[in-house]
Parts: sequence; C-alpha cells; structure tokens
Amino acid sequence: MKLTTRELATLAVFGALWGLVEISLGSVLKTLNVPLSGVVLAAIGLTIALTGRAFVPRRGSTLFIGVLAMLLKMFSLGGVIIGPMIGILSEALIAEIVLSLAGRPRRTAFALAGALGITWVLLQPFVTGPLLFGRTVFTVWLDLLDRGRQLLGLDPTAALWIVLAFLAIHLAIGGLIGWLSWDIARLLQIRLGRPDIGVVKQ
Repeated sequence: MKLTTRELATLAVFGALWGLVEISLGSVLKTLNVPLSGVVLAAIGLTIALTGRAFVPRRGSTLFIGVLAMLLKMFSLGGVIIGPMIGILSEALIAEIVLSLAGRPRRTAFALAGALGITWVLLQPFVTGPLLFGRTVFTVWLDLLDRGRQLLGLDPTAALWIVLAFLAIHLAIGGLIGWLSWDIARLLQIRLGRPDIGVVKQ
C-alpha cells in the first residue's frame, strides 16, 4: 500500500480520533460499568474507521487506522489494556478484510464490515479469556448467560435465545453504523468543500 502524504495525514487524523475515544470515553464507560460498553466503543471506533476508509479508499487503510488507535490505547491510565487493544485491532482487521474482498467500496460492504466488526465484541471473550486471562470457555459462557438474564430478562436456561438475541443486536448495531458511515463520509466531504475526495460522491 503506497499512500500519498495527504492520505497518510488523513488516516492519522482518523486513527488518532479513534484512539482518543478509546482512551477518554473507554475509561468513563468502564468506571460507570455501563452495559454493552464494548459495543458502544466498537460502534464509535468503526464509524470513525469506515468514514476514514471512504476518504482513503485503498486496501489497508482501515487496518492502518486501527493500528494507530491501538497504539494510542497503550497510553490509557490504569487497568488492563491488552484486551481493548486486541479488540481495536481485530475490529479494524475484520472490517479491512470485508472491504478488501468487496473490491470497489459500496454502502452494503460498509454495512457488512460494521456488522461483522461489532460481532467480534461478542466473540472476543471466548478467545482472549482462555488465552490471556486464565478463564475457561465455560466461565465465559456462564457470564454470557448471566448478561442475557440481566439485560434481556431471559432465563439462563434459554441459552439459544440469549445467543441469538445478542447476535442479532450486535449485527444490527454494526450494520447500522456501517450504513450510516457512508452518509457521514459524504456529509464531511461536502462540509470540507471537497466532494472530489474519497469514493462517496453520490
């Protein structure tokens, strides 16, 4: 991926913005113990990354934004940051793969990238829990069922419905932010007086 100076500067702005959101809002949400805080952060972060991709429609640009955001997350004060760092990188990587496979950027590809990127938030504990924090998959599974009881009001014995409900919520939120990112990029291009940059011209 060979980028111009303007494109590098643009990606740096979006990467820094995602990183600052993670550092500032991430700490607040964790302190307040807000439900689905990971989904909130991922939704904002992916909106920023996908908007950046529309401005710099090149393979690797979404991942570039995610890497910058991840590096900035290292400067968060207190707490364990390895999990959020992996989350940022994974979300950006998933979105990058989807958009790269889609070829020419289009709104539907953005929606799919957002949907799958947000869904990683649901799956990540099953990967990082056992590998990094010494938790068993069974413990992570019980935590998921308990969250289903607290947030959805479903009995933990209704495991299938809990999984389907959480999956639907993550996919819907991700699809929505991906869809809206396309419009946000277009509006920003108009506001900046540069409707010629990026790919969102219609």
